[in-house]
Amino acid sequence: MKIIVDAHGGDYSPSEVIKGAALAFAKEKGFSLILSGSKERIEKECTAAGCDFSRIEILDAPEIISNDDQPTEAVRKKKNSSIVAGLKRLSEDTDAAAFVSAGSTGAVLTAAALLVRRIPGILRPALAPVLPTVKGTHVVLIDCGANPECKPVYLQQFACMGAAYAKAITGIREPKVGLLSNGTEEKKGNDLNKEAFPLLKQEPSVVFMGNMEAREILSGNYDVVVADGFSGNIALKACEGTALSMFFLIKEGIMKGGLRAKLGYLLLKPVFKEVKDAMDYNNKGGAVFLGLSKIVIKAHGSSKAKSIAAAILQAKDLAEKGIIDEIQRRLPAKEQLPGEPQ
Repeated sequence: MKIIVDAHGGDYSPSEVIKGAALAFAKEKGFSLILSGSKERIEKECTAAGCDFSRIEILDAPEIISNDDQPTEAVRKKKNSSIVAGLKRLSEDTDAAAFVSAGSTGAVLTAAALLVRRIPGILRPALAPVLPTVKGTHVVLIDCGANPECKPVYLQQFACMGAAYAKAITGIREPKVGLLSNGTEEKKGNDLNKEAFPLLKQEPSVVFMGNMEAREILSGNYDVVVADGFSGNIALKACEGTALSMFFLIKEGIMKGGLRAKLGYLLLKPVFKEVKDAMDYNNKGGAVFLGLSKIVIKAHGSSKAKSIAAAILQAKDLAEKGIIDEIQRRLPAKEQLPGEPQ
C-alpha cells in the first residue's frame, strides 16, 4: 500500500512531517510513503530523521501553497505544488490508497474535489473529524467546513457516510446519528434542517435519533453528528475553544491558589495530562474528506510528528477496512437522488 504525504503541509513542515513519517514507519509495516515536495529538502530531512529510504519515494513538487493563497487560484496556477501534484498522483496511481496533508484546508479540499473522483452517487464530499466524548468514546462530526451551503439530500448522504465511517473506526454495527439543530423537537431548526429531518428519519441505512443540540456533541450519546459545513465548522471551533479555555482557567486558578493549589496540581498532574490527551482529537489523526473514491485526510495545520504519524496510520487503517466500499453500501438508492451531474 502506498500513502502520499504532503511534505510541505503545515506550520512545522517539512521537518515535523518527515519525523512523523519516520515515527509511522517505526510503529507499523505493510505500507510505503510517497513524499510530495522539494526533493532536495525531503532527502535532507529524511536523512536527519533516520527514515527507511527503501519505503520512500519522493515526488519532486517544490511549489508551496500557503494559507495566504486563494485556494482555487493557487490550485489552478501551482500545478507543481506538493498538494496538487500529490493529489494528481493519488488519482492516477492504482496502488496509492490515500493522501495526507496538514496544509491549506481550502487548497486540499479544492484540489481533491477537482482531481479525485467522487464515489458514484455522492453529490458533495464532506469533511469529518473524529472527536472524543466524555464517555471515552468517539463521535464523527460531518460536515465541518467543506460545504457551507447545503441541500437536504446532502445531509442525508452525510448521515450515510458518517455512519459508515463511525462503524469502521469504532466497530459499532449501527451508529446513532443526530442532526445538529437549535433544539431537540422535530420542528426545530432552519428550513434546511426541517427538510432534511424526514429524509434522515426515513433513511434505512442509519439509526436516526432526531435533532440534537450542540452541547450534546461530546456527550457520548451520539456516534455521528450531521451538520451543514457552516454550522459544523462553528461547532468544531467552539468545542476546541471551550477545551482550551477550560485548561487556561484551571492553570490560572492553580497559579493564583497558592501553595495548596500547586501541591494539589502536582498530585493531579497525571490526571490532567490524561484528560488533555483524551480531548486532543489531533492525536487520533486528521479529518477525512469522505465521499471521494480514495482516502484524503486533512491534519491540523499545527500538527507535529505525533499527529502526522497518527494521520498516516489512520489512512492505512481506513484503507484496510474498506471505508470506500462501506460508504457505497450505505448510500441511498439512486432513484432517491436528484439528477445532479457527477
